[in-house]
Amino acid sequence: MQYRELGRTGLKVSDIGYGAWGIGGAGGGWVGAQDDESLRALERFIELGGTFIDTARGYGRSEELVGQVLKRHEGEGLIVATKVPPKNGSWPARPGTPVEEAFPGDHIRASLETSLAASGLDAFDVVQFHVWSDEWVGKGDWLETVQALKAEGKLRHFGVSINDYEPENALELIRSGVVETVQVIYNVFHQQPEEQLLAACQEHGVGVIVRVALDEGGLTGRITKDTTFEEGDFRNHFFKDDRPAQVEQRVQALADDLGIAVDDVPDVAIRYVLSSPAVSTVIAGMRTVRNVERNAATSDRDALPEAQLAKLTAHRWERNWYRDE
Repeated sequence: MQYRELGRTGLKVSDIGYGAWGIGGAGGGWVGAQDDESLRALERFIELGGTFIDTARGYGRSEELVGQVLKRHEGEGLIVATKVPPKNGSWPARPGTPVEEAFPGDHIRASLETSLAASGLDAFDVVQFHVWSDEWVGKGDWLETVQALKAEGKLRHFGVSINDYEPENALELIRSGVVETVQVIYNVFHQQPEEQLLAACQEHGVGVIVRVALDEGGLTGRITKDTTFEEGDFRNHFFKDDRPAQVEQRVQALADDLGIAVDDVPDVAIRYVLSSPAVSTVIAGMRTVRNVERNAATSDRDALPEAQLAKLTAHRWERNWYRDE
């Protein structure tokens, strides 16, 4: 496992992180996770040198399960991030929404206290707002509350999770010097963060946590025109109608262009994201030991050749399937 600086926080994190959304159960939007297997997967991640774990208050039982594992690994330098959900329950943050409706100070404090109780931790290394709008810079009492919670030792570093497919909607916050990490969607299909966000993060020492590097499974090569999901799984919406067939065609074209097997696409997709020096860690969802071992192995592989990176640029495919389109 390789390690990178998490911006200016002074923390070093494994470049492959553990995305703990999928282990939370139905409450987190993914269906089919088994606690025993999820716990084995997280233990295997740590055994292989993984140090960064990302969870959230809104991920069902995820914080609780992460906490169970962390109790067995105290003092081993694991770094844990969680997220405060917006009080108004609106994902993403809608333009014109007052910050007082999403992140008033009393809500931030109450959410963090609940997360600490669920996980059994005394503090989180990183606490992130689960949505963000640059309209909120300089408004409300959220910053005062974050600073107070830092002073109380309940959080060490502050970050935000940027709205889906809106990487420019945190540039003002980044330039303000207030935020220490951002979490953003970035993958072979969604290359927009390369336009402004990544350079701004490097300039201001902001750590970049990449989510959805495999396009919610689209870049695993396992989504085909015949793919179905269990009832209640959010991917029934994400991959609705003819979208699985579109993904299958796109992934096959990518594999053909690079001269690789479809099974090798996820490794290449993660290495593509890690090719950016601005990226600190990629949080992959890993509900099974098999997926942990496969993704961890990617960390040890060489950087992608420039010729492959150039070819992957041509496979940009911008769209937002979280919303109805």
